[in-house]
Amino acid sequence: MKKDNLILEKTCEFSLSFIELYKELNFKKEYILSKQLLSSGTSVGANVHEATAAQSKKDFTHKMSIASKEARETKYWLKL
Repeated sequence: MKKDNLILEKTCEFSLSFIELYKELNFKKEYILSKQLLSSGTSVGANVHEATAAQSKKDFTHKMSIASKEARETKYWLKL
């Protein structure tokens, strides 16, 4: 991962925080929420990372749009 790409760095940190949250929630036997948060929370960074290899500007925009949707889904699961 390039160190000069702040978005990649922040979304990676974001994903890592959800891995830690997943472990904590699993320990407390909150299995459904933990899996949903792990999935959507780590998907944000995965889609941003994927966008860096986009084949066109349209492809980049599409992948970043998916990352945005995953972030909104993550916000929903956090509210629950």
